[in-house]
Amino acid sequence: MQKDAYTLILEAIDGGIYRPGDRLVEAELAERFGVSRTPVREALQRLETQSMLARDGRSLIVASLDHNQLAELYIVRAELEGLAARLAAKHASPEEVRVLEEMVAEDHAHVGDPVALSRANRRFHRQIHLASHNRYLVQQLELVHRSMALLATTSLAAEGRGAMALDEHAAIVRAIAAGDEEGAQAALRSHISKAFETRLKLDARAARRIGDG
Repeated sequence: MQKDAYTLILEAIDGGIYRPGDRLVEAELAERFGVSRTPVREALQRLETQSMLARDGRSLIVASLDHNQLAELYIVRAELEGLAARLAAKHASPEEVRVLEEMVAEDHAHVGDPVALSRANRRFHRQIHLASHNRYLVQQLELVHRSMALLATTSLAAEGRGAMALDEHAAIVRAIAAGDEEGAQAALRSHISKAFETRLKLDARAARRIGDG
């Protein structure tokens, strides 16, 4: 099935081809993806209404999140992800649990490669969303994770964070496997909290470097 222009542009943002602040030009996008300009124009308008793109004069650029937006995003993410883990502990099949366990084991190979680990991290969280067996929750989490693509860097790039995150993933999966709904919810909310704390530290260091420059 051929992907439409909207999906292609969204995946390019999510994959880091286009980063926050990058200008998106209708003609260049049409040429890159081999589609006509009309669906590209419609896709850009749709992404702008979803706050994935912002206006910079007459140009459209990939949006970025300020501190308040970042905090709001992580609050919502922690609540929704925690609920997904809680429901997964209640509804996940033995096969789904085994897939989660295998993901944690295999993802250790990506420690030291933040880009690969970030992709693996998204797959892991997506698997928990699906294991919740709640289609409406999955849809809302897709919107949240779409906004996560507007973050210029991954918190997994921080020194030591990759291995720590995988230990947290393992704790989440153990709770889901045990059918411990409260434990799974608490473990995932704690995981998101630590990721947010790491990101705040990274942003503070970056701001300090700019201030020293």
